[in-house]
Amino acid sequence: MTGRLKSGAIIMVVAGLAAGGGFWYGKRQSSEPGSHVALTAASSKGGEKERKILYYRNPMGLPDTSPTPKKDPMGMDYIPVYAGEQEQDAANPTQIRISTDKVQKLGVRVEAASLRTLDKVVRAAARIEPDERQTYTVAPKFEGYVERLHVNVTGQAVSKGQALFEVYSPELISAQREYAIAAQGVDALKGASDEAQRGMRQLADSSLTRMRNWDISDEQIRALTQSGSARRTLTFRSPVAGIVTEKKAVQGMRFMPGEMLYQITNLDSVWVIADVFEQDSGLVQTGMRATVRVNAYPGKVFAGAITYVYPTLKAETRTVPVRVELDNPGGLLKPGMFAQVELSAAAKGAVLTVPTSALIDSGTRQIVLVQLKEGRFEPREVKVGARGEDHIEIMDGVRDGEMVVVAANFLIDAESNLKAAIGGFGHEGHGTQPAQSGAAAAKPAATVGHQAEGKVEEVDVQASTLSIAHGPVPSLKWPAMSMEFQAANSALLTGLKPGVVVSFEFVERGQGEWVITAIKPMNQAPARAHAGHN
Repeated sequence: MTGRLKSGAIIMVVAGLAAGGGFWYGKRQSSEPGSHVALTAASSKGGEKERKILYYRNPMGLPDTSPTPKKDPMGMDYIPVYAGEQEQDAANPTQIRISTDKVQKLGVRVEAASLRTLDKVVRAAARIEPDERQTYTVAPKFEGYVERLHVNVTGQAVSKGQALFEVYSPELISAQREYAIAAQGVDALKGASDEAQRGMRQLADSSLTRMRNWDISDEQIRALTQSGSARRTLTFRSPVAGIVTEKKAVQGMRFMPGEMLYQITNLDSVWVIADVFEQDSGLVQTGMRATVRVNAYPGKVFAGAITYVYPTLKAETRTVPVRVELDNPGGLLKPGMFAQVELSAAAKGAVLTVPTSALIDSGTRQIVLVQLKEGRFEPREVKVGARGEDHIEIMDGVRDGEMVVVAANFLIDAESNLKAAIGGFGHEGHGTQPAQSGAAAAKPAATVGHQAEGKVEEVDVQASTLSIAHGPVPSLKWPAMSMEFQAANSALLTGLKPGVVVSFEFVERGQGEWVITAIKPMNQAPARAHAGHN
């Protein structure tokens, strides 16, 4: 028993010595300059001296801040706002300051504005049409009947002089007999007086002219003269080599003078009618070279030139027709085909340009973000000129050599809108609005929200929403009504209960999403969206 007590005492003494030695060793190690604890403390103190975090703001641009790090409902970390950023922004209110690491995360890319020749390629949809000057109509000039058809198919290729159809006409037979009798009379009156011979010759010439006016060929007239007898039918022949594009003649049908029976089109050359948009119509002119591509022949390019710019504009499509003439060997280009036309517009010399992606067009003005130095940008309103394929002319607002943002500029623009919104939500304590004194301090701060009064109907603290039956809102021209609002943060709902009459300030954060940024029960100090951080 005594031995056991001695053994336990010895163990306790050894354990105490080990604990004391460990404590002494740990204290010595922690006090050494090279220890991890000392380095951590030193780095922490050094970090505080370099940059001091004022607060953390919502990464999605919502009017919500936090004094400590946290995440939004989507799991994104709140962004720290450091001391000095707001003062620098206040000194340069038109500039945007973004940290270097965030610039890298956004994928910001810049490029210098430079002088270049701005070539413009005008593209237009087009269609293939036959050359109107190579289209011929076969229409008899007398009344008759179609006796026989030699070409009876639309789309058939015919050669010049090929027989198309034969017709029978009582008027034609009468004209032939009249000419035959007059010709025989001229021969019979060779020994008669000059006056009689002259009269007979005039009668013969009149009959001959009448038949020629009816498009009777000289060959048929010579055959009539030689035989002396009238032919029952007359053959009509093709006036040109081409394709039968229209056929109305039917065997046995009766036709009237001037009625079209055949249409023949020569397709050795065709027209390409391109519809050029109204804004590009001032760039095209006669003689400009054109490149034509047809879907039926991938990889094949047809070259031509503009021969005519039509003086009219199609109101339905706001386009101006432009004609390009093309040779058509082999008949590859068929009327009715669709085509794409490219026209190279002449450049007006070297002009100051920026990439097209650098331009932010709001509809009412055009903005370019200029990089002043690393992490600092300035939005510039610019006046644009001609547009090229990848670049656009800048007539005013940017100088040659200045670096402009060509990628992620919309993200930077969203960042600038975010800072402007936060500056208007009452972050006096965060430095978004510089301190004022004297008469300037007496003026109320400008607000970006809308003012209203109403009665609280329902409060949902978990969802940070509340329903208010409010009165008219003059700034939005709203009548009195009940609607649900989103609170900028849940702290605004503290002390609010149904039935409390309040005055509040709200803004539109998104389409149809109205957010309360300040609220107070009547006759009480207002609760601001970030009053807890002031």
